[in-house]
Amino acid sequence: MDDNLLRIFIAATTFAVVIQAGIMVALYFAVRKSTEKMEALATQVTTKTLPTLETVQEILVDLRPKLDVISVNLSESSNLLRNQLGRIDATLADVLDRTRLQVIRADELLNRTMDRVEETSEIVHKTVISPLRQVNGLMTAISTGVEVFLGQKRRHRKNGAGVPQDEMFI
Repeated sequence: MDDNLLRIFIAATTFAVVIQAGIMVALYFAVRKSTEKMEALATQVTTKTLPTLETVQEILVDLRPKLDVISVNLSESSNLLRNQLGRIDATLADVLDRTRLQVIRADELLNRTMDRVEETSEIVHKTVISPLRQVNGLMTAISTGVEVFLGQKRRHRKNGAGVPQDEMFI
C-alpha cells in the first residue's frame, strides 16, 4: 500500500507540474504579445512626439529672450505705475486739502456776510423805518388835529363799497 500511495502522490505531483508548465507557457505568450504591442506603441509615440517636442524646445529657446525682455519691461512698468500712483495720491490729497480750506473760507465769508446783512437791516430799521413811522404817526396826528381844529374832519367810509351801512338795506 505504501507503494500505491507513493505512485498516487508522484502522479499528482506530475500532473500539477504539467499544469504549472502550461500556465507558464501561456503567461510567456501573453507577456510576449503585450510586449510587442507596447513596443509598437512606444515606436509610434517616439515617431510622433519627438519631432513635436523638438519643435517645442526650439520655440522655447527662441522665445526665452523675448520672455525675458517682456518680464523686465513688465517689472519696470509696474514700478513706474506705482510711482505715478503715489504722485497722483499726493496730488489728490493736496487738492482735497485745498478744497476743504476753500470751503471753510467760503463758509466763513458767507456767515460774515449774513451777519452784516442782518446788522445792516437792523440799523436801517432803527435809523430809517422807525423814525419814518414816528414821523408818519406825528404827521397823521397833526393833520387830524388841524382838521378837528378847523372843523373840517370828514367821515371816512369804512366799507369798501363807498356806501354807508344804512343805505345798503332796501
